[in-house]
Amino acid sequence: MKGNTVTADPTALKNRLTKNVKKLKSYLNKNQIEAYRLYNKDIPEYPYLIDVYGKQAVIYEQGKKLNDEEQAIRENHQRDIEIAIEEVLKIPKADQHFKIREKQKGKEQYQSLDAKSTEFFEVKEPPFKFLVNLERYLDTGLFLDHRPLRQYLYNNSKDKRVLNLFCYTGSISVAAAKGGGKVTSIDMSNTYLDWAYENFLINDLNPKEHVFYQADVLKELIVRKEKGELFDIIVLDPPSFSNSKRMEEDLDIERDHPILIRDTMQLLAPGGTLFFSTNKRKFELHRIIGDNYKVKEISQWTIPQDFHQSNIHRAFTIERHQS
Repeated sequence: MKGNTVTADPTALKNRLTKNVKKLKSYLNKNQIEAYRLYNKDIPEYPYLIDVYGKQAVIYEQGKKLNDEEQAIRENHQRDIEIAIEEVLKIPKADQHFKIREKQKGKEQYQSLDAKSTEFFEVKEPPFKFLVNLERYLDTGLFLDHRPLRQYLYNNSKDKRVLNLFCYTGSISVAAAKGGGKVTSIDMSNTYLDWAYENFLINDLNPKEHVFYQADVLKELIVRKEKGELFDIIVLDPPSFSNSKRMEEDLDIERDHPILIRDTMQLLAPGGTLFFSTNKRKFELHRIIGDNYKVKEISQWTIPQDFHQSNIHRAFTIERHQS
C-alpha cells in the first residue's frame, strides 16, 4: 500500500472529490446517470476507487497482506474516506461499502461475500434501469465502464439478432432489447441469468420474447454453429480468467482469445459486427486476428467520461473482410 500517515492529507482527498463532482456534474445531470466512478486513485497516498450508486458508495482497495503499520494506514485511510464522502456527497457511513479487490481466479470472483444480503435496488441510466447489489458480491451487478456501449447498442440494434456472451446480469442485453433487438443471453451462472431476467422486467421488456441460456460458453459456440445459428451483433466480454466448475477447461483470455474469437466469428451473419472487450491489463490482440478479420479498436469512445483517465478496458469491433 502506498502512502503513510504523515503524507496522506485528508483535506486533499476532500478537495479532489469536490473537484471531481464539479467536473462530472454537467455530464451526469445531462444524461441523468445515477451510477458512476468518482475517484480513480487520483492521489497516490489514497490508492482507492470510489463508485457512486445513487445515494450509496462503494470503495475498492487493491488487496494484499498487510503488516501492523500498513493495517494502521488502512484504518486511517478508511476514516478519511468516510468523512470526505459524507461531507462532499452527503452519503453517511452506513451507506458506504468498503471492498478489497484481491487477485482472484475463476469461480472465486463470483462467490458471495455476504450470503445473507438481499439488498437489491435500482439505479437509473436512461433509458434503462438496472438492479445492483452493493453488498453480496465483489462486483455490484453493473459494469459502469460499458455505459457508452450500452447506449450504442440501444441505438443500433433495431430488428437485429443479438448474442450476448458471458452476459453477466444482462445490462448489455437490456440495452439491445430496449433498442428493438432480439437478444440471446448466455452465461455459466444461473444466478446472473436470473438477475438478467429481473433487469428485463424492470425495463418493461418481456423476457419470454428473448432467450436466456445457462451453458459453458466455449462449448455452446460449437453447438450453435452446428445448428446453423447466425447473429447480426455479437458482444463478447469474457472474464480475464475462469476455471469455473461448469467449464470443461479453464479460460485465460490472453492465451485463448484467438480461438474464442474464431469460434465466435463463425456465428456472425454476413455484414455483422462482433464487439470484443477485455479488462485484462496490458492486453494485446494477437496479430492473427488482424490478419484474418477487419479489426478496429474503439476504446476511445467506449470508455466513458468518468473513466477517461484510466485504461479500464480495451474494446474492438471485428468484422469479416468484404469479399
